[in-house]
Amino acid sequence: MSKVQRAFWLTTAALTATASAALAQEKPVAPKSAQAAPTKPATVGEVIIEGAPPPVRTSIDRTSYSVANDLQATAGSISDALRNIPSIEVDVNGNVALRGDQNVTILIDGKPSGRFRGEGKAQALQSLPASQIDRVEVITNPSAAFSPEGTAGVINLITKKTAKPGTTGSVRVNVGSGGRQNGGLSATRKDGKLTLSSDLYLRHDSMKQIFGGDRTFGDPAAGGFTEQRRGVGAGTVEVTGLRTGLDYDPDAKTRISAEVDYSGVTFDTRTSNVLSRVTGAGAPLLGYDTAGGVRQDRDNLELTLSYRRKLGEDHEFNVSVTRELNDEDRSNNALRRFRIPASASTYDDAEYRNHAWRTRLKADWSRPLPGDVKLKLGYEFTEDDNDYELNFLRSLPPAPTSRDATRSNLFRFDRRVQSLFGTYQRPFGKTLTALAGLRLESTQIDLNQVTQGLKSENNDLRLYPSLHLDYRLEEGRRLSASYSRRIQRPDPQAYNAFRVFYDPQNFSQGAPDLRPQRTDSFELGYQYRQRGTIYLATLYYRNGQDQVNDVVRDLGGGAILQTKANVGGFQSAGLELVANGRLPGKVSYNVSSNLLWSEIDGSGLGFGSRQRSAYSAFGRASLSWEATDKDVLQLQGFVNGKRLTPQGYSRPTGGLNLGYRHKFRDNLSAVVSVQDLLDSQRFRSLIDTPSYRETTFSRLRNRGVSVGFTYAFGGGRQRDPGFDFSGGGAPAS
Repeated sequence: MSKVQRAFWLTTAALTATASAALAQEKPVAPKSAQAAPTKPATVGEVIIEGAPPPVRTSIDRTSYSVANDLQATAGSISDALRNIPSIEVDVNGNVALRGDQNVTILIDGKPSGRFRGEGKAQALQSLPASQIDRVEVITNPSAAFSPEGTAGVINLITKKTAKPGTTGSVRVNVGSGGRQNGGLSATRKDGKLTLSSDLYLRHDSMKQIFGGDRTFGDPAAGGFTEQRRGVGAGTVEVTGLRTGLDYDPDAKTRISAEVDYSGVTFDTRTSNVLSRVTGAGAPLLGYDTAGGVRQDRDNLELTLSYRRKLGEDHEFNVSVTRELNDEDRSNNALRRFRIPASASTYDDAEYRNHAWRTRLKADWSRPLPGDVKLKLGYEFTEDDNDYELNFLRSLPPAPTSRDATRSNLFRFDRRVQSLFGTYQRPFGKTLTALAGLRLESTQIDLNQVTQGLKSENNDLRLYPSLHLDYRLEEGRRLSASYSRRIQRPDPQAYNAFRVFYDPQNFSQGAPDLRPQRTDSFELGYQYRQRGTIYLATLYYRNGQDQVNDVVRDLGGGAILQTKANVGGFQSAGLELVANGRLPGKVSYNVSSNLLWSEIDGSGLGFGSRQRSAYSAFGRASLSWEATDKDVLQLQGFVNGKRLTPQGYSRPTGGLNLGYRHKFRDNLSAVVSVQDLLDSQRFRSLIDTPSYRETTFSRLRNRGVSVGFTYAFGGGRQRDPGFDFSGGGAPAS
């Protein structure tokens, strides 16, 4: 058991013991008769207690989509749930983009989490269950109340909650083909002034992949050569998660909360691949076979303490402190047997260790002013302390391994961000509302490449304004406009100047002088809603500088260096259309499309980068048929369009999913889902430079069938939610 796991269990035991003792002393308080008619919807597991929330809600700065009844999300991961959300694209590797931009900030209940940062973000989204997510807020132009991090915007995952007196909860079990299994238990105990809630989930996934690539160096007819790599991989992913929360309400206006959240991911895979290099005439130059694997253990532990005091209607003070530990160990090993030219085999084992602490303090105060004006002021402090260590072991079998000091390194990264922010919302008459915001943010970065003896700083001080306008036309119609300035700071390893060896053909290296990416984002929107139907149309434009992107260089001799660089400029424009409603025969639909033009100007980078532009289209659709009061059939499909890079592009991808749900009774249901029905999950990309060209591909064997059951308990008598899948609904202001 790791130190993180031990700390987690000790903290959880302490919280549970404290809550149990308090609950034992607290007398149950019967709800008042005035409280018997709830005014807000509540959910327990997959069973909606007091009415289904509108599948689409809009406010002045965000759009919210319900996923509580998405059949794929019932048994799938967060990635599966996000694939059916307008504005969002998820590729076969789990990378998330918002309107074509992968620089997205992902929050859980408005708070950042270490599991969704860095290289492990895509893996976390593919591993964590969607069954605990109630809805997804898409915030493409966040106000100044949010951190400006993430030039594409913010995806806020809102978890399911209940606050009914007594004990409520749900149990979920899903079994799928290929050895896939997952399950979870959620429970809440509310007794008087205390509420104790816990979530436990376990997940086992298997994976199979075919991958490869073709490289051409120079002109083969004039002395260049070509290289081909083909491989297969298979492995497993084990996920364990546990969250425990405690809310104490000493009076009707005060809440004190504590929450501990742990997730552990173990990723174990084995791969084998064959590399062959030949001249233009077909004469062999190089050939070797590689058998290897990756073993990764990643633990994330978060402890949050918060205090909320209501001072009146829309008048409150909030403060929270979060301490987070992210501990990651990864071993990449490879045995290479050389065929051409014949030589001794080599064995490499690259052992990575990332130990990262994050401390976050946030305080905000909001109050109403005369004339329906709302003012919000706040302060936020975030500190990151990261140690990245690489120990590179190698040998000539059967000799034992020894540390290679020339390929090992230690890199330390420290960052402190302080922010002051304020927003001011004011109506002008009965039709126009404005929300203006301003954020001042100071960033201090200390870099220490210990192995190379290099120390440097990378600091900045910037203002981030935002403005949102909402204009009500006749009933059911609305116009909106917004602007925000955003930033994307590179991941810590992107600053590491040490050149890392992967294999004889591939190296990577960071750049200490990287600048953060800056973006100005503009939007115009139109909304129409009437009788359960909602249509959204949004025109958007983004203009930015210093886009941080992957760039490759030809080092000669068939070796490639992948590094990071700031692109000179970039811009994109698009039209997004969203439609939700009902058709005759109890059929509901959820359709969205995104037509996008993008341009990247990398002409100043060299390495074959240049100005590139492209038109692309993204889309997704979902049809749900309520065959009977107890049976629902759902079909989902998505297409992700072409994506530009400074030296090439990635090709479009798509997929189709099918689901069926049967309700045995109000608190027991079963779901059968088919993922990747057409076996179409593929990824292809191209890099094209004057001296070097590469095409890569991967194909996930992701098609499978799963059967799951959900049982809800407690909470009184549940009613039939009506299975209102993506059926529109009145937006909430």
